[in-house]
Amino acid sequence: MIVRKLSEAKPYEAPNHRKYKSLRLFGAETGGSQALIFGISHFEPGGGAGPDASPPEKIYHILEGELTVIAGGKEIVAKAGDTCFIAPNENREIINRGKGVCTLLVAVAAPPK
Repeated sequence: MIVRKLSEAKPYEAPNHRKYKSLRLFGAETGGSQALIFGISHFEPGGGAGPDASPPEKIYHILEGELTVIAGGKEIVAKAGDTCFIAPNENREIINRGKGVCTLLVAVAAPPK
């Protein structure tokens, strides 16, 4: 078992993201999980990511605020308590159109070794 405190999380830069801060808790360079990369992201108003697509599947769970998710020809507003799945290679864009910071948990399938 590994327990990691939020204060131990490592900041990281994600490609094609704007007005955000992300912390990686497990996976990739932080160790622990081999199958998942797990972190927490904070998107400021006007912040977001994409539009783009990438091979790993993704899951976003909104903790606070709201996030507009555009994928598969649909646009939804995910709010606190909502969870969104993005399929592998699915084109997606996420935008914080709200007035406050949107905080979400992010799980991404780790690339095969």
